[in-house]
Amino acid sequence: MYKVKVFVTLKESVLDPQGTAVKGSLHRMEYNEVQDVRIGKYLELTIDENVENLDKRVAEMCEKLLSNPVIEDYRYEVEEVVAQ
Repeated sequence: MYKVKVFVTLKESVLDPQGTAVKGSLHRMEYNEVQDVRIGKYLELTIDENVENLDKRVAEMCEKLLSNPVIEDYRYEVEEVVAQ
């Protein structure tokens, strides 16, 4: 089995109103050291070990469903999981 950790973030050129709101709240709470906040998504996929072309399959999933390639970037990490 594989555990795939997928991180999806807005592209730098895309405004992040949710991140701006969180930054404002943090500043009101006197966490003024926070310079910027960007909100993203984190997903964990458990994938069968018999899949062929794992990287290609995960990239397809990210591009077709898990992210919006027009406004978001993604990256992922794969780790092998020992079945218990």
